[in-house]
Amino acid sequence: MPKSKLFEELDYRPTPIGALSLRRRRELSLGIDVFEIKLGDEYLMSSLFTASEIALARLGLSELTGDGFNIVVGGLGLGYTVKAVLEHPSVGSLIVVDMLQAVIDWHRTGLLPLGAELIGDPRCRLVQGDFFAIAKGAAGFDPDTPGRRFDAILVDIDHSPAALLDDRSSAFYRIEGLRALAAHLKPGGVFGLWSNDTPDRSFTDRLSRVFAKAWAEPVTFHNPLQNRSFTQTVYLARTTILSNEGA
Repeated sequence: MPKSKLFEELDYRPTPIGALSLRRRRELSLGIDVFEIKLGDEYLMSSLFTASEIALARLGLSELTGDGFNIVVGGLGLGYTVKAVLEHPSVGSLIVVDMLQAVIDWHRTGLLPLGAELIGDPRCRLVQGDFFAIAKGAAGFDPDTPGRRFDAILVDIDHSPAALLDDRSSAFYRIEGLRALAAHLKPGGVFGLWSNDTPDRSFTDRLSRVFAKAWAEPVTFHNPLQNRSFTQTVYLARTTILSNEGA
């Protein structure tokens, strides 16, 4: 088997929010290839740290009962949240919304390791669009079915509700933005949000003003490069369940 190059920039694209680059590097201390996406000089994501992205899907879907779930994921990234959603046996359909066409292209052309698996799953549809703009509109996330509602909407775009990639998303994390998002969920539907930070009580309180139930789940994992634990957060919230649907 040929050795991997120590470093490659696989693609570089200008975007409306800055220069986006996809890099692959060999992490010699672990003997693995690591894929990274950067926005300018800022690291957006790394295939070395995926525990909380996977937890976003698993924790969110664990709150649902029934079968044939219709799911939305905001933010495609390296694809680990999407993969974890598709691994759930009760998922019937998945719409993935990403603003950056480059990220969608990287999956479709096989530059990213999970691309072929995600693209090849007939339940999964990739949609290029501004998740936050779509969330505040009445038409919703399915371009073919305006007003369609979903069992869960899972979001991994900004670093946290207080650390944004672009200031235009700030309204989403306020009360009115969260109410608009909740309108796209079915009764008993789940909203999940990834955050790079530890739990923020003020944001959980905001969720509680919109949803019937809201809480934060810390996700702690080991950082092998620094040999220490690191904690991120998955926020979860649930809409009211109609009385005739049970608890």
